[in-house]
Amino acid sequence: MVNTLTPDVKKAPNVTHSTFARMDGPIGPLYPVVDDVAWIRRLLAAGVKTVQLRIKDPAHPALREQIEEAIHLGRTCRAQVFINDYWQLALDLGAYGIHLGQDDLKDADLAAIANAGIRLGVSTRTAEELAGALDIAPSYIAIGHIYPTPTKDMPTPPQGIDQLKKHLATVGGRFPTVAIGGIDLKRAPDVWQTGVSAVAVVRAVTQSADLNRTLEAFSDVFEVRR
Repeated sequence: MVNTLTPDVKKAPNVTHSTFARMDGPIGPLYPVVDDVAWIRRLLAAGVKTVQLRIKDPAHPALREQIEEAIHLGRTCRAQVFINDYWQLALDLGAYGIHLGQDDLKDADLAAIANAGIRLGVSTRTAEELAGALDIAPSYIAIGHIYPTPTKDMPTPPQGIDQLKKHLATVGGRFPTVAIGGIDLKRAPDVWQTGVSAVAVVRAVTQSADLNRTLEAFSDVFEVRR
């Protein structure tokens, strides 16, 4: 199936490609984003089915090894493991999925990613970026940051719950959606009630004193949706 997007879309210049592969299963409800493959090993062993490896330092001495092991763990555990930013390595190593922010989206070879059958997640921070993501038709769309977060320098203010609801209405269920940014156990219920497909967490997992208990607490949150 060939994507028939018009060539003059300015929000995401590289949009001529085959359709991106769909997710094998639900993307959520919990979507941990972690900076070391050791966390992926622990999370998959605990039953988490979707996770992202986000290593910020491109000079990380074991970058390739981390990505390679993350991909291997995903295959072994039949989980949906996404690699953030390093799309060339992820493509070469046969990743299940790649997640790209707006800056990397401009330079990535989207056609090569799509033709390889690799899933694509896209970050969005504004209504304009969301429109561009919808034109690309990725495997899922991340919306953030919802709350203030110290894990990443953000050029835009927090979106909040009301804006998240508006963005979800724009998506209209066409793609899975992920809310990200400053979400912890206290804030997760309000985020989940918006109807988002998944809730991405960083510190709520990596700074947890008891990972299994934290995962159980999030599971309780996701059992209720009004």
